[in-house]
This record gives sequence, structure tokens and C-alpha cells, in this order.
Amino acid sequence: MKVLVVVDMQNDFIDQALGTKEAVGIVDNVAKKISGFDGKVIFTRDTHQDNYMETQEGKNLPVKHCIKGSMGWQISDKLPVNSDAVIIDKPTFGSKELGLYLEDLAKETEIEEIEVIGLCTDICVISNALLIKAFLPEVRITVDSSCCAGVTPQSHNTALEAMKSCQINVI
Repeated sequence: MKVLVVVDMQNDFIDQALGTKEAVGIVDNVAKKISGFDGKVIFTRDTHQDNYMETQEGKNLPVKHCIKGSMGWQISDKLPVNSDAVIIDKPTFGSKELGLYLEDLAKETEIEEIEVIGLCTDICVISNALLIKAFLPEVRITVDSSCCAGVTPQSHNTALEAMKSCQINVI
């Protein structure tokens, strides 16, 4: 089985509170990837509460975003989210729940590859790719750089190089 993990393709990261032109620029690629994917699709959603500005993250990134239930929190409606897709809400960059879910899935069926795409390459994509690697070190993990965008083009490239160093396949 193949698994596609779509990280935080939410309105706030695409074209709202923390959006960038690079994030807008990958939406069509991500939509095509999801539509043509033959396997299990998992979406993560960055999820914060109204007290975000009081949290450790809020103190370091004082931009209210992805508040549960808000329009910015929603996965972009330009992406196909099928009824059988799994959606995991995560309160921080990397999702322990995602790692545990994939670990349990690997006990039921052989996972031949996990592909990770989404936003932001240098924060949540790299965090989840490395977390998955820790949970499933023998499963091939691939990141499609054409379906990712970082906070800046430079930090995107730096994150891709870091993932390569950690034996994550970058295409």
C-alpha cells in the first residue's frame, strides 16, 4: 500500500494569515497529486484554539492562524478531500497521532512508501517527515518538492537538503 500525507494545506497557509505566493503556486500540483494517487490519503490540519497567542508557539509566531472552526483552519476547497480520507488535527508542527496511526496501519498491511507533501516545507513538512521516519524507519519516505512550499524559497531548499541527509527521498 502507498500512503500520501498532505500536510496543512489550509487556507491560512495558502492565501490568508500566513499565505505566500509560493504556497498559492503549489495548489494545482497538490490537487493533481491527490486526484491521481492510488492509495490511502491522510490530511493534517494545524489546529489552534482561541488562546493561541498565549501558547509557546503564539509567543514565537504572534500571528493568529488556523483557529479551529475558522475559515483559515479549513483545508482548501481547491483540493479533493474524499470521504474515505483521514484528517488528523494537530496542535503543533509534528503529529504524534499521525505517527501512531501509520504505525498501526503498518501492522495491518505492508506500507511500501509514504509520500509527504504540503506546507510549510521548513516547518511542518520536515517535522512530520522526520517523525514518520522515527516511527517507520524501514518504510521509504518521499517528499515531492513540487508539491511543497516553505516560508521562503531559501528555507524550502534548506529543509529539502536536511531531509535528504536524513535518508528521505526528495523528488
